[in-house]
Amino acid sequence: MQQQQWSVARLFDGEQWHSSVRVSVLDGVISRIEPCAPAECSDLTLAPGFIDVQVNGGGGALFNTAPTIDSLRTMLKAHAGFGTTAMLPTVITDSVETMQRCADAIAAAVAASEPGILGVHFEGPHLSVPKRGVHPTEHIRGLSAEELALYGRTDLGIKLVTVAPENVTPDQIRQLVALNVIVCLGHSNADGATVETALAAGATGFTHLYNAMSPLTSREPGMVGVALADRNSWCGIIFDGHHVHPVAAKLALAAKPRGKMLIVTDAMSPVGTSDTEFPFFTGKVTREGNKLTNDAGSLAGSVLDMAGAVQYAVTELGVEQGEALRMASLYPAEFLGISERAGRITIGYRADFVLLDAQGVVQQCFIAGQALK
Repeated sequence: MQQQQWSVARLFDGEQWHSSVRVSVLDGVISRIEPCAPAECSDLTLAPGFIDVQVNGGGGALFNTAPTIDSLRTMLKAHAGFGTTAMLPTVITDSVETMQRCADAIAAAVAASEPGILGVHFEGPHLSVPKRGVHPTEHIRGLSAEELALYGRTDLGIKLVTVAPENVTPDQIRQLVALNVIVCLGHSNADGATVETALAAGATGFTHLYNAMSPLTSREPGMVGVALADRNSWCGIIFDGHHVHPVAAKLALAAKPRGKMLIVTDAMSPVGTSDTEFPFFTGKVTREGNKLTNDAGSLAGSVLDMAGAVQYAVTELGVEQGEALRMASLYPAEFLGISERAGRITIGYRADFVLLDAQGVVQQCFIAGQALK
């Protein structure tokens, strides 16, 4: 048996704050939480590990380009340096063959209980060409039996698929839900009525709110308007200062019920590296500071990390730190249906947590009590 203890000045358990706490772990599972003397505590904050549902790459690896279990390990290691203990590696719109290779890598990781790999997010290929962003037009297509068979696999862990509701039918959304797929809406130019129909068919989320979706106007709510007005769906949002204006971000936080906004990174391969460019399909993506653009100057994912996004929410948007931490851990866990085992620091849960200093900088990150940084 392996026993471990952490004594910290502050504990955020996923729901509330505690001062001067000792957390004991037995064989990777939280076994005890108790008060301790302040003098025994490190001057750090212990919080649930971050859960990122949209990760295209990291550590120099882009999942589409190198769909292997080694790439997944590289990505996880890079993001663990910024507090991520669980993620959905994300497949950008591509050929069926690439999608299948990515799925095989995910299946191998799931079978091996690879730390931090929850499943897979297929962002496309059933998207809208007018709102494709940097997704390659030549691979955007409707839903065929080939993709349906891929989404029906039972060895992929959690399965999330982003679709444009004008490119799939409500019946197809119902088919996906019946295959235990979480359906998100995004990269879409759909009108509000079409979006509402997709929600009624079983879609439950929106991929990177505001970005690559039909806007809210006075006489047509578009995807943005329906996403903000709907009380039951979840919205992922990118807090990097480039994808969403702070005022728009504050509006979304005010409009959505508490618990329905998730921090996501949409991270690309440079996260955790000093890389300034990388190949992307037939072109390349260039990094300037913390901004990524393709050859045409369009935003192409991000170099955002979860700890940085949490700090942005606190310092730039005025979000209380506990709520920002929930948006990075508990709320993604609830969205994915795993909050009974993730997103909290409580007895019986796996010891997936992050140690933060007073500035919110990650000092160490743990999965099942094992340090990743």
